[in-house]
Amino acid sequence: MTNQQLRKHLKLTWRDRLRISFIRKKLGSCGEGAYFDKNVEFMRYPQLVSVGSAAVVKEGVRICPCNQQASVAIGDRTTVGYHTFIFASESISIGNDCLIAPFVYIVDSDHGIERGIPINQQPNQTAPIVIEDDVWIATGAKILKGVRVHRGAIIAAGAVVNQDVPPYAIVGGMPAKTIGERK
Repeated sequence: MTNQQLRKHLKLTWRDRLRISFIRKKLGSCGEGAYFDKNVEFMRYPQLVSVGSAAVVKEGVRICPCNQQASVAIGDRTTVGYHTFIFASESISIGNDCLIAPFVYIVDSDHGIERGIPINQQPNQTAPIVIEDDVWIATGAKILKGVRVHRGAIIAAGAVVNQDVPPYAIVGGMPAKTIGERK
């Protein structure tokens, strides 16, 4: 079942159709009915991004495969909220039917912290992120490298997720801990 509340309000103008057509040509793959709002940017290697059918990417989103080996995949009927950043140095996979609220930050790398070497000279540490189907990530959450968010989980607003989230768990806090479970 798709999010009818959102999609019924997407009235496409000729400018929307032109923008969507232009973006579709840049991406590695793009499913039918995918919608891209204005001011969406696919940075560095857009050909390494795949977007599923009926996905919605809202205004201000930035998606960046940071190198030629990185990839970003967004599933069918998933919505990526306003001003969300998705930066992959290895891989980020987002499942079907997910809701990602505004101002979410998903990044699969961070910097080394070895003492005696300037921080800006240390290599990135990377690990893939997998977000399974039917996940809701609330406003301002951050998903860090190496995390798997299992099916049906909910990430509370402002949470910092640095470890795996069990199926149907509700997590919140910094760092995120289980605070409930979907019924």
